[in-house]
Amino acid sequence: MYGENVIATLNSLIENCKDGEHGFRTCAEDISNLELKSLFENRAEGCAKGARELQDEVRRLGGEPKDGGSTSGALHRVWVDIKSAVTGKDDESILTELERGEDVAVSRYRSALEQGLPPDIRALIERQLQGAIRNHDEIRNLRDRYRQGQTV
Repeated sequence: MYGENVIATLNSLIENCKDGEHGFRTCAEDISNLELKSLFENRAEGCAKGARELQDEVRRLGGEPKDGGSTSGALHRVWVDIKSAVTGKDDESILTELERGEDVAVSRYRSALEQGLPPDIRALIERQLQGAIRNHDEIRNLRDRYRQGQTV
């Protein structure tokens, strides 16, 4: 039986999704580029959808799903806010911090896949991992464009 370990793994990923949602929303508020603002708002919605999917699985397994982000995610958002204030909310700095957050997200999904999971839940996590990788790569590429003096 999978039970509590699977629920704990899913709840950890729910926190991860909520951290991503809050991180993207915070950065959408701070970014000056309207295209990036729209992109970040879209990514925040994607993270919220991912959290809802995972919450549904926890309920299906008879558990109580998390409904908030992690303490480390909250601390990271505070750090992003402080750094944004110091740097004048520079778009490149915001992209750098988002990439750092996506590094953490990808790592958490990969760690989750190392757990003994039922095939249907494993497939869900693998699909969400691919979304986190796409987010990471897109943010990294945008950040690199800013570093090269290009804008979006």
